Amino acid sequence: MGHNLETRSFLDEVRRFNNAGVLFDLGHPLLNRMAGTFVTAAGIGAVQAVSREACFTALENATGDETSMANPKKLNRFRSLQGETNRNSVEALVTSTGKESLQWGLAAGMYSGLTFGLKEARGVHDWKNSAVAGALTGAALALTSDDSSQHQIVQFAITGAAMSTAANLLTGIF
Repeated sequence: MGHNLETRSFLDEVRRFNNAGVLFDLGHPLLNRMAGTFVTAAGIGAVQAVSREACFTALENATGDETSMANPKKLNRFRSLQGETNRNSVEALVTSTGKESLQWGLAAGMYSGLTFGLKEARGVHDWKNSAVAGALTGAALALTSDDSSQHQIVQFAITGAAMSTAANLLTGIF
């Protein structure tokens, strides 16, 4: 039986993974870029959500005052958590962290995919691609909030366009 089967070790696979520069191989550069960016940003969103809750819990326990740090109850997105370790607190933490990491991942994956797609379609990567991708991503991010309004969608779109354009223009400077 003559077949051309390569035998690779785990170390060979890790080296190939590091050299490839992508987390996934989904068969198309656009999909690879979106999936990799989604996973990276979702992880960052999860860490950010958990660390914020840990900060609020530590501040509440240290001061004993729930109104410290400009009313953490208002800033705390995990409102059902009370700082104790019970089943409801853990479920609320997992649910809220999952939602926030999904929002971060969707925003980053969408932005990355849009900038890549616009670059391929237009043949150039410039501030216009960044502005359009930022505006669409900002609007989509506003739609994921619990109480999105037309005003909020427009505000997020303008903010996304401005931030991504500024980042694109400052890339060459720094």
